[in-house]
Amino acid sequence: MDIETFRTFCLSLPDVHEQMPFKGFFRESRSILVFYIGKKMFCLFDIDRFDACTIKCDSDKISELKDRYTAIGLPFNLSPKYWISVKFNRDLPDLELLKLVEESYALVKKKSS
Repeated sequence: MDIETFRTFCLSLPDVHEQMPFKGFFRESRSILVFYIGKKMFCLFDIDRFDACTIKCDSDKISELKDRYTAIGLPFNLSPKYWISVKFNRDLPDLELLKLVEESYALVKKKSS
């Protein structure tokens, strides 16, 4: 999956906006693009590397996903109890990745309501 396809997909979800909130704060995080519903984030990735994204995940599914896919790992700078990192172009099919992003969106939207 390429960066524009992934970005377009994230922005296609209702009420989503993007921002680069860490641009002046942390050297390692300057190029992190974050997707939000209101003020709550559901997905983020480094636009310079575009090798993985971090998404919110149902805590009950994290262990199963890690066992099933080598693409699933620890999140970037967030709680591993609620977030996962997904490496692009590994053993996780693109459609499954997009489904996980939609689930992340739904989890955050539900909490925001």
